[in-house]
Formats: sequence, structure tokens, C-alpha cells
Amino acid sequence: MLNKCLFLAGGYGTRFLPATKAMPKEMLPILDKPLIQYGVEEAIAAGLTEIGIVTGRGKRAIEDHFDINFELQHRLRGTKRETKLATLERLVDSCTIAYTRQKEMRGTGDAVLTGKIIVGHSPFAVVLSDDLCLHPSKSVLEQMVAVYEKYQCCVVAVEEVPPELSERYGIIDGTKQDDGTYLVRNLVEKPPASEAPSNLGVVGRYILVPEIFEELERTTPGYGGEIQLTDALGAIARRDKVVACQFQGIRFDCGSIEGFVAATNYCYENLPK
Repeated sequence: MLNKCLFLAGGYGTRFLPATKAMPKEMLPILDKPLIQYGVEEAIAAGLTEIGIVTGRGKRAIEDHFDINFELQHRLRGTKRETKLATLERLVDSCTIAYTRQKEMRGTGDAVLTGKIIVGHSPFAVVLSDDLCLHPSKSVLEQMVAVYEKYQCCVVAVEEVPPELSERYGIIDGTKQDDGTYLVRNLVEKPPASEAPSNLGVVGRYILVPEIFEELERTTPGYGGEIQLTDALGAIARRDKVVACQFQGIRFDCGSIEGFVAATNYCYENLPK
């Protein structure tokens, strides 16, 4: 049963220094909610109510955000702002949240391995909170869960990326299927445009099966000297099955200044009237 979601929140957030020197990048607010809360809401909407968060040093604010603050509750009781806190409390009550810490920043693959103690031997989703994905009715994770239920294999979210940006993404080599998904033959981590096998880049949403842990344990450091999740998924794709979901919706790279500003403007312009 797919009901677990792992959030990778151990990175330094260096693109937002000095703001992220003492504040986790996952806590950067889009309007009145931190990025990671958007991700948790997306996971719960997809039926993924067992939440695991891989953190690192200086990330205690994430745990505090999803914890009860009795003093704040008392201060806000009876005021107009009480409902805002109550919304977060209902969110926390609708799921379970567990934490573990990544000792050293050695890539997304190492972060997923660190989360094994939380997800165990079950299929699970993975979210990178600085990829903010929005859809008015069916979230990206809901779309991916439907693909997983059909194929029972690893699923990656992809979108078209301009050739000049291929060096920022894992790029799939795949064949389009009748239902619009792609059967992945291989994944290449951040290739130059001349070597990219397609224009479909992997973004921060995955559904993984337990086999991924064995593959990650065999994976040697790749791009940037880190253990890349893309490399492990590529190895699985070459001998088994990985499916790519070209999702419907809009995605913002909130790990960059430009993406963060664009996401803020979009959410502000689309506030309920």
C-alpha cells in the first residue's frame, strides 16, 4: 500500500544565502505558508499520510513548525488569526510525521538512503520542497499515484526543459506510451545540451519501490561527487521498469530567486477572491 512520503530537507540552501544561514530553505514562505507545508498538503491530498522528513543541522525550525505551540495557541485564542493556526493543526492531525537526520550532505541518493529507517520496505513517494507544484484540482502526487497503481514500479515526474537548462536536470531517455507516460530506458544526470537524450527533465517528485535502496547502496558517487538518485534510477530502468509522468500543472523552482519570486507572484495573483 502506498501511503508514505519522504521529504528531503537536509540541504544547505546555498542559492538563498545569507537568508538560509540560520533558516531552512524549506521554511521560506510563499505568502503565508512555508514551502514544506505546501508539499505536506500535496502529499496528504494524494493519500500519503505517513510523512518522513530527512533533515540536517540547523533544521529544527521544520520540526517546530509541525509541533504544537501552546503559548501561541493561548495568545491567539479568540482572535481572527486563531483560524490560521487551527488550519495547520488540522493538517498535522491528519498525518503522522517522523524525522531523521542526514549526517553529511552527499546527494539526493544518500538522503533517500537515510530515510530508509522511516519508510522501511514499502513503496514511497519523495518530495523536494523547493519544487513547488500546483494544480487546481489534481496535484502532481495524485497524478503520479495513479501511474504507480497502474504500473507498480518507480515513477518520476518530468517536464519539458529548454536545451540550455539541461545541465540543471536529470534527463530521461524514454519512449512515449499510449497513456501519455514514458517508459524510461535510462536517465542522465545534468548532461550538456549536446548529450541530452531528450528535453524531458526530472523534477522534485518521485515514487520509489524498496528495490531502490539496494541500488543506492551499490551506486558510486557521480555528478558533483555525490550519490545521485538519478544514477540509481537509471540502473533500474536499464534492467527493469521506470515510468515517467509528464504531469499537468505548474511548477516553480523555488530554490532559485527567480522561481521563488515567480511562485510568490503567481500565488498572490491567484488568491481566492
